[in-house]
Amino acid sequence: MHTALPKMVRTTRTVSPGLLIAGFLLGLWLSLLLAHQLGLPIATFRKPAPAPPPPYTYSLYGASNGVRLHALRTSPANVELRAIATNVTDTNEYGMNGGFFWNGDLLSIAVIGDRPLKGQPHDYGSGWTNIDVPKGTLVWDEASQRFSIQVTDAANRLQVTDRKRYWAQGGVSMSLNDEAGWRAQARKENMPVMDAPRLRSAAVYDRQQALWMIVSDKPCTVEAFRTAIRETIAPGQLVDGIFLDGDGSSQMRSAEVTLRGDTRAVYQMMALKNKATDR
Repeated sequence: MHTALPKMVRTTRTVSPGLLIAGFLLGLWLSLLLAHQLGLPIATFRKPAPAPPPPYTYSLYGASNGVRLHALRTSPANVELRAIATNVTDTNEYGMNGGFFWNGDLLSIAVIGDRPLKGQPHDYGSGWTNIDVPKGTLVWDEASQRFSIQVTDAANRLQVTDRKRYWAQGGVSMSLNDEAGWRAQARKENMPVMDAPRLRSAAVYDRQQALWMIVSDKPCTVEAFRTAIRETIAPGQLVDGIFLDGDGSSQMRSAEVTLRGDTRAVYQMMALKNKATDR
């Protein structure tokens, strides 16, 4: 006699989504509580930080008057005035030529925090003075984070917030906002060879307080050079600037360009602290 075995009945239970979520949240809460009690770090999820801007950008501009401008744009914190005794392109630096000189003496202001680049304050040729007459001087005030152009003959006359936290580069006023009077002011500051074609150099700044180092690669007059800058460099955003030493002293070096002037040595330059050697 055979006894019938009971049939195995397989049942399937459905767990509600609400219970699954509740279980997940309970487990997460318990793990966080345990990590807190044990002093373990708790991972957080954050958006990746945006990539920092490059230390400088290089651009080549062609103006409608035929002048071509090579420009390096950088932050004033990335600029260091340096004394040299060679062509800018023969250094390991990126940057451009600085102010005027004669026989190795600096004839334009070149100071960092009330210290001239060569020698002591008030020494002739040290970079403490704009020789002969007051001249346009580009001043970066680190404390106020502002540029200015100040017409002066000596570094101690510069108006700054903290005398240990600024740099100043002398040249000749460009007077970018004075179309009627810029020529007279440049002549008053003894701008050399204004009306004959020469290589030209300048340093200007924009409303974002960025510095533009600019060199022409062909000879032009001061007026043509200034006009080309106003037309092509950050149109509507430029504030002011200075002419720097020109002709064979107009020199620039970066990863993108090498401008040697007439190969002469110069005795001061505006160099980039960070020159992006990973390019």
